[in-house]
Amino acid sequence: MLYNDPKSFREDMLKGYVAAYPEYVTQVPGGVARATKIPTGKVAIINGGGSGHYPAFCGIVGDGFMDGTVVGNVFTSPSTEDVLGVAHAVEHGTGLFIIGGNYAGDKMNFNMARDRLREQGVNCRSFYITDDVSSASPEEASKRRGNVGTFMVFKAAGAAAAAGLSLDEVERVTKKANDRTRTMSVGFRGCTLPGEDAPLFHVPHGRMEVGQGIHGEPGVGEADLESAGGVAQLLVDRVLAEAPINNNKRIAVILDGLGSTKYEELFIVWGTVRELLERRGYTLVHPLVGEYVTSLDMEGIALAVEYLDDELEKAWLAPCDTPSYRLGGGTMLSGTRVTYTTGIEDTVVFSKGSEASEKAADYVIDALDRMRTAIVDAEQDLAKIDGVAGDGDHGRGMVKGTTFAAEAAAKAHDRGAALGSTLREAGRAWAAKAGGTSGVLWGSALEAAGDSLGDNANSYGTVDAAKAAHAALDKMESLGGAHPGDKTMLDALAPFVEELDRQAEKGTSLKDAWGAASAVAQKAAEATKDLLPKVGRARLAAERSFGTPDAGAISMALCMKAVMPKD
Repeated sequence: MLYNDPKSFREDMLKGYVAAYPEYVTQVPGGVARATKIPTGKVAIINGGGSGHYPAFCGIVGDGFMDGTVVGNVFTSPSTEDVLGVAHAVEHGTGLFIIGGNYAGDKMNFNMARDRLREQGVNCRSFYITDDVSSASPEEASKRRGNVGTFMVFKAAGAAAAAGLSLDEVERVTKKANDRTRTMSVGFRGCTLPGEDAPLFHVPHGRMEVGQGIHGEPGVGEADLESAGGVAQLLVDRVLAEAPINNNKRIAVILDGLGSTKYEELFIVWGTVRELLERRGYTLVHPLVGEYVTSLDMEGIALAVEYLDDELEKAWLAPCDTPSYRLGGGTMLSGTRVTYTTGIEDTVVFSKGSEASEKAADYVIDALDRMRTAIVDAEQDLAKIDGVAGDGDHGRGMVKGTTFAAEAAAKAHDRGAALGSTLREAGRAWAAKAGGTSGVLWGSALEAAGDSLGDNANSYGTVDAAKAAHAALDKMESLGGAHPGDKTMLDALAPFVEELDRQAEKGTSLKDAWGAASAVAQKAAEATKDLLPKVGRARLAAERSFGTPDAGAISMALCMKAVMPKD
């Protein structure tokens, strides 16, 4: 894979993308927005997700599709601040609709941005796509993840907004499209993250991964590699198994190559797919064969079907003009150009804190730097653990988070921030720049701890540390929806907090109390090898994770040990 620096892959990609299509897109804080004026009275609509999926998600910005896209790091959800940056760029008083795949990090960050926009008086809604039939049963369809069918749902939403429908109606059409879209995929070779030497998952020779996700998540199991016709049969059988009752036998279809599958191979598969669908009485409406939602260099095939009615068929065939997909006459080149604001400088002014708070802030700077060093040293090990049942990006995400947090804390302290303010700034930077589920959870936890400790106490001891740790734990639980026993970072943090509480009640010094709690956290993190994940991407490959500890729990314990008080 070609790159300059794996750490700036997203930034370098966006720079080149807007340079390639200046008539269509402009870079704005957090992502890209359309280069031409949004029609008056039209609901503004944005999508978003991690990069690595082109032409999803930023490739479909333009007339008849998206007005903007929030772009996260590779396979990592954009941050709340990223979402707000794009939202503020395109929102123009008619309402804003945010749409993405059903992934924990996306939902947390998008919903937090939605709520902040509502507080600012913006009529804003959010919606999450659940088209992947392999990721949960029909009875638990709300737990399904987004896959290639996201392109179809995005198209329906974009067409509804372009038609001048109200926000209520845009949301209704989007929900209908999602409810009537199904996707099934198979993988032949895993994708490789920029800067990594090995793919996220390995498929043995003569085998194929059935139902893998678009981030390289393992699927529901392996099977013997079929012929092109056999793969076609598997995909068709699965997407047709859940045909809606009110089915007029008219469908939109996408056969997607995911990144590295040759078009010639797709055409061979498509010949059988079309024959099988038509043999079952289906009429194919403007079918697409190619790459519409990819996964870096993943080799595989996905089949997405949208069961149309008159309204959805009209939306599917509605004209659009974007860098990656055009239908009907081009319109973007004749549109009125628009200039967006590029953000504002941070003007936060910090009030002077107590002497104890100033001293404690010095410790926080040092502690965060030690945390960063420990995580950098453990990056590859964390990636390997996460890759067993997840997407293998936990190590990199933690490196980014600890790096940005440490840098933000030092800058804030230089500008006069005391203890609580320093922690809050560190947390905001972690959430804003690292992205992903762990990014927003860690960032929010540091902010909660900062709120608890404040800037004006005359002293800080074990009791104060325990209260702050409780605040962080409570924030993670409420925001992420996970609980101890679900095989997450909470399985290390919760025992840590409990032990710190016990030590505080005994009057133990902060150093000794923290050391005891860190030892408990480490033991608890290692014990997660005996748990099955109940939330997140790893849930879908739960059995594979048995015998391997949770990467988030391991990194949590490592961080708690790294920031051990010196005295």
